[in-house]
Amino acid sequence: MRPTTSSAASTGRHWRAVDGATAVTTTPLDPENWSCPVPLRDHPTIVMGHGGGGRLGAELIEHLFLPAFGGTGSILAQLGDAAVVQAGAARLAFSTDSFVVRPRFFPGGNLGDLAVNGTVNDVAMTGAVPLFLSAGFVLEEGLALDELGILAQTMGAAARRAGVEVVAGDTKVVDAGHGDGAYITTAGVGLIAPGVDLGPHRVQPDDVVLVSGPIGLHGIAVLSVRDGFEFGSEILSDTAPLNGLVAALLAAGVDVHMMRDPTRGGVAAILNEIAASSDTGVEIVERSVPVPEPVSAACSLLGLDPLEVANEGRLVAFVGRDDADHALEVLRSDPLGVGATAIGQVVAEHAGVVVARTGIGGTRVVDFPLSEQLPRIC
Repeated sequence: MRPTTSSAASTGRHWRAVDGATAVTTTPLDPENWSCPVPLRDHPTIVMGHGGGGRLGAELIEHLFLPAFGGTGSILAQLGDAAVVQAGAARLAFSTDSFVVRPRFFPGGNLGDLAVNGTVNDVAMTGAVPLFLSAGFVLEEGLALDELGILAQTMGAAARRAGVEVVAGDTKVVDAGHGDGAYITTAGVGLIAPGVDLGPHRVQPDDVVLVSGPIGLHGIAVLSVRDGFEFGSEILSDTAPLNGLVAALLAAGVDVHMMRDPTRGGVAAILNEIAASSDTGVEIVERSVPVPEPVSAACSLLGLDPLEVANEGRLVAFVGRDDADHALEVLRSDPLGVGATAIGQVVAEHAGVVVARTGIGGTRVVDFPLSEQLPRIC
C-alpha cells in the first residue's frame, strides 16, 4: 500500500519498508514496496492503549478494521461518532458502543446509564434525533441478580429521560473469572431532519470552538473510587444525554458546523481528529477551558492533562463566528450547558495541528493522545 496524505500520515503514523532494515540500508527506498504494518507500532498483541481513544486505537481502526470492512470508500470510513446512512428518503444516524467501565458504580452514575447516554450522545452529535436503542449484555457467572436489576432499571430510566426506547437486546453468560461482572453494548438509531448537515467538511477558518461545560469530571470520578483517591470534595461524573442540547441549538437556528462529545481521549483527541479531517488548524486558550478546581488539583497530583481526561456529558461544537454568542446563550439556558464557554477558534495555519496558548503567553502543541491515561472509564 502506498503511503498517502491521509490522516494516518498527518498524525505521524509510521510506515515500514516491507523488506526490512537490510533493504533500507543497502538499496534506495522504493515507495512502491512500502506497506501498512500489522501488528501496529510493533505490538504483536492488543494492549490497553488500543481501546483508549488515542493514537493507538485510531491506528488499529485505520490499518486493520477499515481495510477489512470496506476500505476508504465505505460508509465506515466516515469514522465519526455515528455513521450517516441513507434509507430511502430518510437520513439515519447509526452508532454502536461497548461499555466496560470499572467499577460498575461510580459517583454520579453507573454502567447502565452510561451505556444509554454514551450511544444517545454519539447519535445526537450528527444532528440526529435519537429514537431507538438495542442492548447486549455479557454477564459473568456469579453476578448478583440484584445488581443486574439495578443496572437494568437505571438503563430504563436513562432511556426515558433521553426520549429513546430500547427495542432489542441479547444476553450472554461467560464462566466465572472471565467477564469482570458485566459488559454492555448498545447500538442506536436516529433520524436526521432535512437540511441538517454537520461534519468536518463544514469546519472552516474563523469558526469558534465551544465546550458545553466543565471538563474532566467523568474520568476523575471513576478514578476516585477505583483507586481510592480522595480529592477533598466529591467529584461526580457528568454522564447525561445531550440530545436536548443539540436539538435546542438546531431549533434556535445556530450555524453549527460540527459537534463531537469528548469521551475517551478527552477534548484533546476530538480537536485533533477534527483538525485532521477538516484540514484546518485549531487554536485554544488554556485559561478559557473550564476545568473545575477539584479536577485541576487531581490532574496536577497525578500528572494528568485535563484536556485528555474523558467526559460523558459534554459536547464540543464548531460554530460560525457570527453565531457564537447566540450559541452560548442557548447552551447556558439548559442545566446541562450552564458552564458553556468559548475556548478557541479554527485557523487556516498549521492544518491538522491543535495549539494552545498558555497562561504565561507561550504556545504548546496539544497532541493526539497516544492512549488513554485512565483505561476502562467508559
